[in-house]
This record gives sequence, C-alpha cells and structure tokens, in this order.
Amino acid sequence: MQKHTILWADDEIDLLKPHIIFLESKGYTIIPVFDGNEAIEQCTNPDIDVLFLDENMPGITGLETLEKVKQLRPTLPVVMITKSDEERIMEEAIGSKIADYLLKPINPTQILISIKKILDNKRLVTEKTNLSYQQDFRNITMAFNDNLDFNEWCDVYKKLVFWELALENSDDAGMTEVLDNQKTEANGLFARYIENNYEDWLNNANINRPLMSHQLFKKKVLPIVAENECTFFILMDNLRFDQWRVLQPIIEEFYTVLEESMFYSILPTTTAYARNAIFAGMMPSEIEKNHPNLWVNDDDEEGQNLHEEELLALQLKKNKADYKFSYHKIVNINQGKAIVEQYNNLLQNKLNVLVYNFVDMLSHARTDMNMIRELASTEPAYRSITKSWFEHSPLFDLLKNLSAKKVKVIFATDHGTVFVRRPHKIVGDKESTNDNLRYKQGKNLSFDEKGVYFTRKPERLFLPKRNLSTTYVFCVEDKFFAYPNNFNYYANYYKNTFQHGGISLEEMIIPYIVTEPK
Repeated sequence: MQKHTILWADDEIDLLKPHIIFLESKGYTIIPVFDGNEAIEQCTNPDIDVLFLDENMPGITGLETLEKVKQLRPTLPVVMITKSDEERIMEEAIGSKIADYLLKPINPTQILISIKKILDNKRLVTEKTNLSYQQDFRNITMAFNDNLDFNEWCDVYKKLVFWELALENSDDAGMTEVLDNQKTEANGLFARYIENNYEDWLNNANINRPLMSHQLFKKKVLPIVAENECTFFILMDNLRFDQWRVLQPIIEEFYTVLEESMFYSILPTTTAYARNAIFAGMMPSEIEKNHPNLWVNDDDEEGQNLHEEELLALQLKKNKADYKFSYHKIVNINQGKAIVEQYNNLLQNKLNVLVYNFVDMLSHARTDMNMIRELASTEPAYRSITKSWFEHSPLFDLLKNLSAKKVKVIFATDHGTVFVRRPHKIVGDKESTNDNLRYKQGKNLSFDEKGVYFTRKPERLFLPKRNLSTTYVFCVEDKFFAYPNNFNYYANYYKNTFQHGGISLEEMIIPYIVTEPK
C-alpha cells in the first residue's frame, strides 16, 4: 500500500496530537504546521498528498491560505476544517474547489473517512465495482442460456453498458477484458436472435414484437406532441445508448427524464434506411412504392436523406396530425448557432424537428482522419469526444434556452454504431459496391454464408428490390466487409473503426427519451 503524507495546518496543532497519532498508526505521515504561511511554504513539497487546513488561524486566514495554495498546487486536495458553520465561509471554500469540509469538533473516524474518500477513492471504487461485476457476470451469462425476448435483450444491453461505464476508469485491465469478451458473446447470441425473429416481426402482426423505427413517430412522438403547445424532437444521428448515458447527467441539470425506453432500428442500420423510416412512418420498400419520387437507392448519385421533411409532412397528414411544424438538419456549427438565434420563432410551431449529424460525422471522420483516430482510439475516448462536443455545442445552448421556456424535448436516434475488428470477404459487381462496410446489396454477391445474415427475398424485410435476384447481406458482431482486391490493405485500414449498417446490440437497440424542464 502506498504511504501518503498529510500536511496539517492549525494554530492549535498540539491539541490534535491524539488525532495525529491515530493517523500515524494507520500508516500516514503527518507534517504539522502552526499557520498559513508555513502551510504555503510546505505545500511546495511534492510528497504532500493532502492538506488539512484550519479556517480560523491568526495572521493569514484559512481561506487566504487556500487561495495561495491553489495557485501553487492547483490539484492538491484540501480539506477545510472550521469551528464556524457560517454559510459564507462554506460557500467560499467550496467555490475554491476544496476536497472536503469538516466542522469542529472532529473525531478520528471523520478524518479517516475524509482521507480515504480523497486518496483511496479510486482503489476502493474499483475493488467494489470489480466485485459487483463478478457477481453480475454470472447472472448475465446465465441469462444467455434463457430464450430471451426483445425486452430482455434490452435489459442485457443496458446491464453491459452499465458495467462498461462503471469499469471505464478501472486500472484492472483483466476485468475490462472479461467484460469485452462477454459483450462479444452477447452480440453473437443477439445476432442469432435477430436472424430467427426479425422477419417475423415485420410480417406477423399477431406476435409480440418490439417498437421499431417506422413506428416510433406514430406510437411515441405524436401522442406527446398532441398534448403540448410546443414540442422539440431532437434526433442525434448515430447516438448509442452508452453515449446517451454520458450526456444524461449534463441534460438533467436542466431537464427531468420522464421516460427512458429503447426501440429497435430496422435493417440496414444506416441513416438512409432507418432515418427515412422514422420520418416516413413506413418501411423502405413502402416508401419506394408509395412515394417513388422521395426514395433514393444506394447506387443513385442523389443524397439519400434529402426528402425527410416531405416524408414527415406526409406522415403527419396521414395520422391527422397536420400540425404547424419545422424541420432543420444541422451539419455544422453555424447552422446550430442559427437555430439558437431563431428559437423564439420556433416556439410558435406545434412541433420542431432537429436532426444533429455530429456523432455520425465523428464516426466517419474517425475512419478517414488519422487525428480523429488518435483522439477516439477506444470506446471511452469515443464517448469522451461526444460529451465534449455536446458540452460546447449550440445544441446545449438551445436546450438551456428551451428549459427556461418550459418546452418539452424528446431525444432519439436512428441507429447506433459498433467497433469493428474482423474483416469478412465479399465479392460483388458494380451495383453491389456501396460504400457501407456492414451491409451490401446486389444481384451478384458472393460471400461465406457463415457469420453473416442474408436474405434473397428483400421483400420479406420490406427492402427495395432492384431486380429479381437482389440479395441483402448484413455483418454481425464486430465484422466488416472487405473485397478481395487489396484485401489486406482494407482489412487493416478499417479494423478498429466505428461502423454501422449491420446487426449488433449497439447498432439496433437505441434510446428514446422524453424530458420536461425542471
């Protein structure tokens, strides 16, 4: 166990001798000083781990000492000890980022708890987290042996995300590896579950099935819009559940979460298919059939998400919810700032839909740009960048403004993304060579049928069928497609990147959140 050194500044330090002896018996080294000036001089010693500081000392006060110490050692934990419970002193000390605040008379147990909270917090939390995960590991693994339904798969995924975030700062690489292996196993079993059930969900209205992309607006969003004068629906493209979890505490400073639920993205788990399905309230083949002028195929040069506003208008009209609404797609910071500047005008609308593309662009940039690869080299780093973007984004500014106006906000996404590691060979003609690495479609596809999900009857999955022999193939788990030409180059280039379009817990099970201002 590492030996820690505590600097203790108090003009009555002699009276604290029993406390000092107690701490020394616990293995701590104590350096006692009698005033603030001595404390300032001593705190430059790099061996000092914590400063215990009496607030009421003759000469330079504890608060004055605290200010100078923070200038010299900004990260040194300081515990303020005082006889006064005056609120002003307490607020000033807390505002100076103290580690703890104790009121005299103090007892040895108080001091020890404060020290452990500061110095041993990470170790104690890690040990407790590891133990708790080991216990839950068995429960999760046993659940794999059950015949899980779609709701239970949501619960399993939520548990895995919980432990992933809990273990994120752990120094125990072995435990993180255990969790990673369990996620891999879960995704393999989930892929099998989707292969066995997905087609039935779409074709059999009499079975129990999850809420899916094309049902989201009608079943979840419109009832809330009907009840409120103004509602904002914010779709953050490519936002996974774990990313929502890191944004949630920031949002909850201003909003109360009324509902947190999950729904399933349709296949392919891409913007062109899943997001169009959300706004149209229809599956892709239904959009193509009913509104051919608004559907764009993979091999067309036109952008595939240029008609979302028209599709949304048609869905509102179909559901007799022909409200005054706005639709905005934000792909850069200036567009985000423009929304903040005009948000008062948007309050006149019954519904305002905002699509934010940052997270999706981040995942693609991570693939294409070495700098972003370095910044988001791991799952925790990817979450961290998402959080940093949000905290400094116009979207967060907008949410604070909407909170002040008491406007209800709904958050959702169209699909998630998965960290890919293993290439899977596929051969196709020019019509099959779409850019997506997690799904391919075409008439002359050649691939190993083991380890992928495929259909030669796209109509059963309500997907557009370009010709009689069109096949759709989806990657599962952490795989990605690579063509035989320059296979090794592309296999290495795309390995350890974030991709979407296929089948995984991260891509398919996605969050839907309803909030109201505090």
